[in-house]
Amino acid sequence: PAAAPAAPAASPAPAAPASADGGRIFASPLARRIAADKGLDLARIKGSGPKGRIVKADVIGDVVTAPAAAPAAAAAPAAAPAPMPQSASSEMVARMYEGRETEEVKLDGMRKTIAARLTEAKQTIPHFYLRRDIKLDALLKLRAEMNAGLEARGVKLSVNDFIIKACANALQAAPEANAVWAGDRIIKLKPSDVAVAVAIDGGLFTPVIQDADKKSLSALSTEMKDLAARARDRKLAPHEYQGGSFAISNLGMFGIDNFDAVINPPHGAILAVGAGVKKPVVNADGAVAVATVMSVTLSVDHRVIDGALGAQLLQVIVDQIENPLSMLA
Repeated sequence: PAAAPAAPAASPAPAAPASADGGRIFASPLARRIAADKGLDLARIKGSGPKGRIVKADVIGDVVTAPAAAPAAAAAPAAAPAPMPQSASSEMVARMYEGRETEEVKLDGMRKTIAARLTEAKQTIPHFYLRRDIKLDALLKLRAEMNAGLEARGVKLSVNDFIIKACANALQAAPEANAVWAGDRIIKLKPSDVAVAVAIDGGLFTPVIQDADKKSLSALSTEMKDLAARARDRKLAPHEYQGGSFAISNLGMFGIDNFDAVINPPHGAILAVGAGVKKPVVNADGAVAVATVMSVTLSVDHRVIDGALGAQLLQVIVDQIENPLSMLA
């Protein structure tokens, strides 16, 4: 609940304290109340207001400074605003914006879960990152040809469908990387169960396509569209978004060139996919040409996958996408 601007009559703002040498300490009423609530000694706080007056910013960060008694203190530069503690409470943050027009958005269950899992991931998973550029021209040509043939069936393949298939095949080619972290052990999966991040209102789901390596591109496309639609309607069953060993997060359709995705525990890795952009490249014969290039970043859990194995996995993904006919074999 919002606090009234003035303190209740039962607990008035503390009287102005005195410094160690008996002089009066000047502080704003709000600063005195905050200091009293936190048990701070105003005599140990150097004010940043006019004529050394202690203001809210001096006490909000819980950082106190010794009184400027030493002669050298006069020559010292002005103290920087006190930093906010890492574990700032919601009330402390709210106080910083008193007097400003704001709106509070209460966290629903999904957003709380996402916040908890991402905090856990970044604090406990030793991420490392592998980056590659991938030429898309051969894939785009094959996709256009296949879509022309599949039009009568109502199937339209996306670039993401090819990426899912490439990652599923790569997990089979590098089976040691098809694994998850289970606390006191590593669990290796035999099938390629690939999760794909789907943005929804207020959060995201990562539906899992099971046995993705065994499914055709058209089957993958149909299943992914169904899972994404039901994810946006929040109609997925738990078994449809739990599990898997690997995830894909594609922000290329939003114009993002490249980014680093956070691993979704207990997965061993996640592939961040950027947009395909036309760029000058040097061909094998040394000539400069224009190609459509997509930047990807593989975020890897070092407890599960070492650097060389991660590089091997990413190399297979690159080979599959740059030589897309191999996905049809």
